[in-house]
Amino acid sequence: MAGMEPHPTVDPAAVPLPDWAMPAARAQAPARLEELGQVLRLLDGLAVDPPTRAAAIARRLDCWSPAEAAVPGCGALREGLAEAGLVWSLHADPAGGANAEGLRRLLLAIVRDLRVVFILLAEQLVALRQAAGLAPEQRRELARLAADIHAPLANRLGIWQLKWELEDLAFRFLNPETYRRIAGLLDERRGDRERYIEQAGRDLAGALAQAGVRAQVAGRPKHIFSIWKKMGRKNAGFGELYDVRALRVLVDDVAACYAALGVVHSLWTPIPQEFDDYIARPKGNNYQSLHTAVVGPEGKTLEVQIRSHDMHAHAELGVAAHWKYKEGGRGDAALERKIAWLRALLENREAGEDDRGLYEGFRTDTVEDRVYVLTPRGEVVDLPAGATVLDFAYHVHTEVGHRCRGAKVNGRIVPLTHSPQSGDRIEILTGKEAAPRRDWLNAQAGYLVSGRARDKVRAWFRRLDLDQNLREGAALLERELKRLGLHEWPLAPLLARWNLKRIEELHVAVALGEISPAQVARAIHEAQAPRQATAEPPPRGGQAPAAADAVTVEGIGNLMLAYARCCQPLPGDAITGYVTQGRGVSVHRQDCGSFARMAARHPERVLPVEWGRKATGQFEVGLRLRAFDRGGLLKDVTAVFAGLGVPVLALDSRIDAAQGEAEIRCAARVRDVDQLGTLLARLSALPSVREARRLT
Repeated sequence: MAGMEPHPTVDPAAVPLPDWAMPAARAQAPARLEELGQVLRLLDGLAVDPPTRAAAIARRLDCWSPAEAAVPGCGALREGLAEAGLVWSLHADPAGGANAEGLRRLLLAIVRDLRVVFILLAEQLVALRQAAGLAPEQRRELARLAADIHAPLANRLGIWQLKWELEDLAFRFLNPETYRRIAGLLDERRGDRERYIEQAGRDLAGALAQAGVRAQVAGRPKHIFSIWKKMGRKNAGFGELYDVRALRVLVDDVAACYAALGVVHSLWTPIPQEFDDYIARPKGNNYQSLHTAVVGPEGKTLEVQIRSHDMHAHAELGVAAHWKYKEGGRGDAALERKIAWLRALLENREAGEDDRGLYEGFRTDTVEDRVYVLTPRGEVVDLPAGATVLDFAYHVHTEVGHRCRGAKVNGRIVPLTHSPQSGDRIEILTGKEAAPRRDWLNAQAGYLVSGRARDKVRAWFRRLDLDQNLREGAALLERELKRLGLHEWPLAPLLARWNLKRIEELHVAVALGEISPAQVARAIHEAQAPRQATAEPPPRGGQAPAAADAVTVEGIGNLMLAYARCCQPLPGDAITGYVTQGRGVSVHRQDCGSFARMAARHPERVLPVEWGRKATGQFEVGLRLRAFDRGGLLKDVTAVFAGLGVPVLALDSRIDAAQGEAEIRCAARVRDVDQLGTLLARLSALPSVREARRLT
């Protein structure tokens, strides 16, 4: 067929295989070995490393064990190839296959070793080459997969030879009539066009050298799928296209671009109205280049693009990259890092350079900016990194978020604060009535990461009447301050901090999530102890002397200090000192009941103390949880401590079987009141927990 050269066949007996693969190869049919030979030829063209080549052989011959034993690093590629199977199954589903861009992103997110992509591209191209013998429906599905996933990936990686053949074969099976019509309009096979381009490139390179313009000239004949796309984009007939054959000229700077343009127009006749100066007038994405169409050798039309090396790098890898504006790609820093890494890998291979440093650098720079999760129907949804299942519910629909009561991830019930990973399938469990909780607005509780989702919750509460917001805000604030042992401190002196005039305004702001209870708690600490700092950690037991630079005693130096176990003060708490007999100065919270009784008996022993300015550390604090008894409660509680990196020093639990209630008391070490607030909020958010508060 015009436009498509027959692909080269491979003699099965001539396929170069390592010794470890030979036993498995002897059991294969010749056709299977011939396909493997084509895959290896394509991979050799990409100069892949030994583990990648070994993985391709092991996958085709199903001999992973000897491959992994003989070639270190092959096992990771095996895992990646298996993970890619999720994307293929989702694509086969009508709901999941509708979001091709989401599936491409999901593939790059779940495949940890990106060298797998090279194997996937080579295998898909070989499968398409053999697809003429398949049933029509199988052929179309294979072609649709290549058009949606593989060809765009090849395009983003700059693997043009694989890209054009994947696109043309997919187009041939998906739109056979249109393919044949455009192929018939071409007056030569692709091979003939390539030879024409090579000759025209040599002519132009010679003319540029003679004119003293240092340049690199490369050519490309446009393939059938690309011709069809441009005809549709420009709403033009085949005869109106002048870039079926094209040359690209790369020069050193802007002045050389215009000098090269003069050489092109003196060598060949320019076509009127077919010149675009994107250097003087860059496109919206800052793409820069000179485009001109000429009547080239043998009277055939030829497009010539001229740009500097910097412009070319910007067009191919920067914000002007073709794959972004042609495929609708949007900003995703992690995705772009992966694409850039793969392209750098290819460039290193072409240059014969050692890429071990590239691998190490990639392993230390693979932080994901997005996660790609699935709806129950298999549709791909992308969320910010760290987003929770409640964020997902609000992303699906505001009403789904408002009615959310629980969630399942991969069939397992999880708390609403659970952060899914790429590839997880999420099902939201909803109630009949919309009933979001105000705790969802508390950042410390960890329910919502997305500001957009928090705005939806805030808008829901804003529609409530003023009296209800006043009551709810006051209750929310009182509950948080009680948990932190700060409920007796006056709030009126804090209002100026947020330009408020009345306590009621503060309650409404807390109810709407505009001011968090944690912010109020922090303001109380700053008001009571303006020179807040964090003290050195006492040893286990909490009775060790305080560091001299952690707590200071007004007017007196060189005193032994110890933190009182009765109230366990934390950095930021308003504190006072009490001179003991033989144990130095004991540091108490100002609202400590024990201190009040001792001070009443011996007021002369009271000393003013305050937190120092230096040091960081951890402080022991006692906590109490009350909850309805259930299986896995203790495991969930300890998981919260572990997730926040809070050491547990002691833990005691009691069960009231008659009431079905549990009480857990524990001692832990926290950095400061902020971390304590986050800990209590996460514990309170656990299912069946009625109360989590600090012991005073």
